[in-house]
Amino acid sequence: MKIVKDYNLIVILGPTASGKTRLAARLAAEMGAELISADSRQVYRGMDIGTGKDLSEYVVDGVRVPCHLIDVADPGHLFSVFEFQQRVYECLRGMAARGKMPILVGGTGLYIESILRAYRMQPVPEDAELREELAGRSMDELTAMLLRLHPAVHNTTDLTSRGRLVRAIEIAAHAARRGLRDAIDRPDLAPLVIGLRWDREVLRERIARRLRERLGQGMIEEVQRLRDAGLSWERLDEMGLEYRYVSLYLRGELAFEDMVRTLNVRIRQFAKRQDTWFRGMERRGIAIHWIEGADGDALGALVRRELGM
Repeated sequence: MKIVKDYNLIVILGPTASGKTRLAARLAAEMGAELISADSRQVYRGMDIGTGKDLSEYVVDGVRVPCHLIDVADPGHLFSVFEFQQRVYECLRGMAARGKMPILVGGTGLYIESILRAYRMQPVPEDAELREELAGRSMDELTAMLLRLHPAVHNTTDLTSRGRLVRAIEIAAHAARRGLRDAIDRPDLAPLVIGLRWDREVLRERIARRLRERLGQGMIEEVQRLRDAGLSWERLDEMGLEYRYVSLYLRGELAFEDMVRTLNVRIRQFAKRQDTWFRGMERRGIAIHWIEGADGDALGALVRRELGM
């Protein structure tokens, strides 16, 4: 394919279980493009089944499609939006030098929007004194403190995890003391954003089927391996969804059937929140071209039309 229009980034987004990775990989193979993962959990090594890495999907007709930002951090590391931005911009500069079209694919709306809307962020060192001060505070007190410092919180997951909440306060306090400085050299982006949407009942069936498959692939054993390797129950809980509820099962706090049923409901709710975020992106001025389901023909036709191929 010869690219003749001015787009220099393709984004393929969609809720969990929507089939976006397989579609993006095939498109990348056809275009000679490279993928960048926009998934907040697939950055972690050793978290494969629960995060749905599905590495086989990156092999198209026997050839592996390059994909960046998978397995780049240890699970104990708190990977941030700022770090994601830095790494994505580094990938984009490298691909531009190689003459490759980047395809950003994922379902973490905050990560995707941080690139498309070029969030102004800055590196913030850990503040041992502040962390000591916050150690005795309740979650409600920490939440109130964060909202005083930063009323327009981008990432509401910061309000559900103590570790993320403390880090968010640390960042907000640093910004308040020093003022926000632009610390990232951003490439100029002209993105083509494509979204996958499914009938709600069909997506629910896909979610349930994929959950059964992951359990059969050894998801419970994966969580146990992470625990045996020294990852705390608190950290596994912070990882959410599969890691949180499988951990509860392993600790004897949920029966197996209750764990599966609850997890299925929570994943469906998560998919709904993803869709809400994507709709919010449109309201905030990001144009998204929607296709129905994992339709590779529709995706190819849309890309050819928009890129003037």
